[in-house]
Amino acid sequence: MLTDEARRALLARIPSQPGVYRMLDAEGTVLYVGKAKELKRRVSSYFSRSLNHRLQVMVARIADIQITVTRTEGEALLLEADLIKSHQPRFNVLLRDDKSYPFIYLSTQDAFPRLAFYRGSRKGKGRYFGPYPSASAVRETLQLLQKIFPVRQCRDSFFRNRSRPCLQYQIKRCTAPCVGLISEPDYAEDVARSIKFLDGRTDEVIRELGERMDEAAAALEFERAAVLRDQIATLGRIQQRQYVTASGGDLDILACATEAGVHCVQVFFIRAGHNLGNKSFFPKAPLDATPETVMAGFLTQFYADKPIAPELLVSHAPEEQEFLETAFAQRAGRRVAIRHPLRGERAQWLKMAQSNAELALKSRLGSRSGYNQRLEALRELLKLDEQPRRMECFDISHTQGELTVASCVVFDDEGPRKSDYRRFNIDGIAPGDDYAAMAQALGRRYKRIKDGEVPVPDLLFIDGGRGQLNAAVGILEELGIQGVRLVGVAKGPDRKPGAEQLWQPHQRHAIIAPADSPAMHLIQQIRDEAHRFAITGHRQRRDKARRTSVLEDIPGVGAKRRASLLRAFGGLRGLRRASADDIARVDGISTVLAEQIHQAVHQELGG
Repeated sequence: MLTDEARRALLARIPSQPGVYRMLDAEGTVLYVGKAKELKRRVSSYFSRSLNHRLQVMVARIADIQITVTRTEGEALLLEADLIKSHQPRFNVLLRDDKSYPFIYLSTQDAFPRLAFYRGSRKGKGRYFGPYPSASAVRETLQLLQKIFPVRQCRDSFFRNRSRPCLQYQIKRCTAPCVGLISEPDYAEDVARSIKFLDGRTDEVIRELGERMDEAAAALEFERAAVLRDQIATLGRIQQRQYVTASGGDLDILACATEAGVHCVQVFFIRAGHNLGNKSFFPKAPLDATPETVMAGFLTQFYADKPIAPELLVSHAPEEQEFLETAFAQRAGRRVAIRHPLRGERAQWLKMAQSNAELALKSRLGSRSGYNQRLEALRELLKLDEQPRRMECFDISHTQGELTVASCVVFDDEGPRKSDYRRFNIDGIAPGDDYAAMAQALGRRYKRIKDGEVPVPDLLFIDGGRGQLNAAVGILEELGIQGVRLVGVAKGPDRKPGAEQLWQPHQRHAIIAPADSPAMHLIQQIRDEAHRFAITGHRQRRDKARRTSVLEDIPGVGAKRRASLLRAFGGLRGLRRASADDIARVDGISTVLAEQIHQAVHQELGG
């Protein structure tokens, strides 16, 4: 704790400028990160006003306070969010497993634009629509758009190398601009309607289609009129489902529910008067945190790297509301209003969000109770002094020893922590050597842990028996890492789920728990998640290799010949079906080279 003299000296050097402050304990651990319009006034307030119990405990542990001055409140907001994310201070509200939100992307700079799923920075050319609450919401919208306005969704490399229409054309999900089956003006009409739909101008699109339908019927083009009629009906159903307000506009609705120390924030995304969907978040907060505190912490971190709607309708007025509005306005380049309380129609929207938050919270509390029971059963099974707070599990995936990928998944006292998951591409080992693969993955991961970049886990599960476990023990000893309990999870004699054997270093006999053991259910969940994450990573690596390496590795096949081959056969799949004689008919491909290409394609693709 700071002495009176040390506190006065510390406060004397803090300026009255906007910025961020970090409170540290005697060991240098960050206890709390905060932002302020006037640093001196804010930091001084912790030592000159009555505090709740949580803040009293925190202030008693402060040994130092570090500050960073910023030019604006907006900069302070971003810096605070970054520091909270990197340090995870125990007295802050923490938003876990947060990631950027997906958008729908339209490449308007192309002659024949494509629609695509997009996640990341929106600085490139083209238009972006969203954000959407989940990847599934984006994919559902893209599927609907394909049925109504068949704008292409294929990659540019696929589009440029077609010589005949693909399956999407056959099932009426694309108009085949790749091979000239639709003119640029006609295609542009579909693109324009897609933009209007994504902008929320569905009434305008329905009106246009209605006029076109009447024209088609008058011209006795009944098949065309029927297509337009179906498009109008589909749009009407979508509009009815998404409708929120006739006044249009963009806004987010945020409602907070709290019970038994657990908090849920429900976010609804309204764009152009239509509901794009909603998502539940469960920020971690100190036990006595109020909904106002939780809302302020959530807003700070949630909008640190996401587009901010002009209006935020909130169930609880956040602490530092004026500061947040100023900082958000600086980030967005326009006014941002945080509104509470609400009346009329908007109060009803908030009531809807609040009901969803309470339902999600009740569901979370039920699953959390079961998860705590499994954690306690695991503690008893492995004879641990206390429940593990952080667990990691590694797994290996490959196809006949090729393109090996290792996974590391992380679980804490609340469940999977997906933002901490990692994959490792394994190279430089003998094909199929799982021991070497595990050693390489562990070495790379635990070197970062040794360097203090990643927290040390309490438990480390290895998918495998004694051999894999011994490899892990050797790596940790080599790195000098202590305090990690290692457990090998080996399949039973019949390799059936529920018959797993647990091995620990220097243990002569395996631990075998009943198949209905809550502890084993938790271990299986963690092991299966590591397995899933490894397999998906391996498949991605394998698919990428298949797309790129098969032709690039053949001597005499340069970029021009690759393009000719892909154009002639419509892609690698068509090339694989072709005979050597078919390949030799492509301009610039000799008989000898055609034979080499035929052999290479079948070796690479496993056929």
